[in-house]
Amino acid sequence: MDDGTSRDDRHQALVALLKTLDDVGYSFTAITPASHARILGRRGNEPARDLRDVFGWSLPFKPDLLPEPIHRCLQEAELLEEDGGLCRSRVRVAELGGRLFLHSAFPTTEDNSVFFGPDTYRFVRFLEQTLDGRAVRQLVDMGAGSGVGGVSASALVEAEQVTLVDTNPLANVFAAANAEIAGVDLSIVAARSLESVEGPIDCVIANPPFIIDDLGRTYRDGGHALGTAVAARWAREAMQRLEVGGTLLLYTGSPVVGGDDLLLQTLSADADEFDCTLRYEEIDPDIFGEELEKPAYADAGVERIAAVGALVTRS
Repeated sequence: MDDGTSRDDRHQALVALLKTLDDVGYSFTAITPASHARILGRRGNEPARDLRDVFGWSLPFKPDLLPEPIHRCLQEAELLEEDGGLCRSRVRVAELGGRLFLHSAFPTTEDNSVFFGPDTYRFVRFLEQTLDGRAVRQLVDMGAGSGVGGVSASALVEAEQVTLVDTNPLANVFAAANAEIAGVDLSIVAARSLESVEGPIDCVIANPPFIIDDLGRTYRDGGHALGTAVAARWAREAMQRLEVGGTLLLYTGSPVVGGDDLLLQTLSADADEFDCTLRYEEIDPDIFGEELEKPAYADAGVERIAAVGALVTRS
């Protein structure tokens, strides 16, 4: 988005878009990119027929398909593309836990894409099963993306302050609108690490990327060590910053080689170094199996990628 529209105007347009979609009962479940592509393959070149086609399946649509208020919201948020007589929304909307969340349109090929998919649902389920409703001074959603973690966690703990941290300006724009429509008061810090977060931190939640991404997209690329580097770095930052008794809830993916979970090995060593306890569980034994065809995974002998959840407590 360029500077032709003020940040506040964009924010209000996005909030109005979410409210309008909520009022008409819009709902859509975001699936994996591979499954999404298969569904679009079935549809061929046909244009969108309804709101789910526009804001869920990211199909092009005729200009007169959308109600005028929705069309205007897209224009004011500078998220409407026109091509060959058809239009396309640059934003998608998915439902989770009765709330609507903005995220990037399919395909998410740009580096600043804001991802939302099956891992998002697993992340929130992990939070629901792990957060215990206790009072915390500051809860931080690290690498917050659409803000779904912070928004969802705010209903699961009694937090004096909820802070979202993300270096992606588009993610922060979407997260601010998602939080407002959900009625959650929080702060957003545009940063790459916890260093920019002021005050004590006694709860960190995080869903870091974990895939080896040839394009190096920030929202997707988990870095070296077979995609575990980002998760390990975030965990170390949190362990060092947490107050005594504070907790880190980390949901991510981990490669398994010869039966050994590589992220578990790293987190165990770090937890010992920083005097933390670690509770670790395998949530799903096999996700994103299509990635195993890539040379980086095949050459290293990765047999599966597991969805994992870690609860780290500062002793």
